[in-house]
Amino acid sequence: MKKSKAFWVYIIFALVIYTIVQVMISGGTLDLYYQNILIQMCINIMLAVSLHIVIGITGQFSIGHAGFMAVGAYFSAIATMNLGLPFFVALIIGAVAAGFAGLLVGIPTLRLKGDYLAIATLGFAEIIRIVFLNIDYVGGAAGMVVTNMTTWTFAFVGVVLTIFVIANFTNSRHGRGAIAIREDEIAADAMGINTTYYKVVAFTIGAIFAGLAGGIYSHNFFIIQPTTFNFLKSFDILIYVVLGGLGSLSGSVIAAIFLTIVSAYLSNFPETRMIIYSLVLILVMLYRPTGLMGTKEITHLFKFGKKGGSKV
Repeated sequence: MKKSKAFWVYIIFALVIYTIVQVMISGGTLDLYYQNILIQMCINIMLAVSLHIVIGITGQFSIGHAGFMAVGAYFSAIATMNLGLPFFVALIIGAVAAGFAGLLVGIPTLRLKGDYLAIATLGFAEIIRIVFLNIDYVGGAAGMVVTNMTTWTFAFVGVVLTIFVIANFTNSRHGRGAIAIREDEIAADAMGINTTYYKVVAFTIGAIFAGLAGGIYSHNFFIIQPTTFNFLKSFDILIYVVLGGLGSLSGSVIAAIFLTIVSAYLSNFPETRMIIYSLVLILVMLYRPTGLMGTKEITHLFKFGKKGGSKV
């Protein structure tokens, strides 16, 4: 009953937010600049939540998330620009391609731990970037011109879908297995949990939604370039998760919203933006080592659920 009540509360809340923003867009209150900020905010939330399932839930330190974003961005762009497919079909193709890449990378690399896993995932992201950099079919270093097809509706639906799937995964049997791995992988393995299977599943799901975010991103700007998806992009995504709190889906969302707003207002001063990012992380680590939300969810404030899971 509590889960059902919480689910409908979130659905209504999401519909209210969507309706308010859509009315403001239709009425001309929000111009293209603010619409772009909202879309970028949605993309960052999707990236943060999709990495949250890998680092926050499963406890695997991955810093190659920009690689999956790049796969989704380029494959969806190829589908629309070169194959003439509808935008929503292209988004599915990009997400599936990124998920397949996540599966291929996850099976061999997720047997590694800690720094070794981080290095392996970072290497994958750089390989993907270099591959796209040297393929003339997608524009090479000059980049690929993409028609602007992303709208507020597509971006918002992507966010809702990402949060819904990952929150429900967290509260499922698979999610509990992933959390057990995060807490103590040796103990989880001793209790009969197939640690490699659960890690690969979480990694693949995270890659799918990173690819979806990449597809929305590629069609929000008029050009995509391999340099956009370098290792600094992976660290940007990592910042959202760490700042929000490792293990908190709500924290990842809040951090993504906050840093997107800061970045938008400091877009003319990129050096200042990075300084603020660094100062924020230092302050959080000093005074809030577990992040803004720790492992708690915002639902705990409304008593919709018990501790330890994301309720949708």
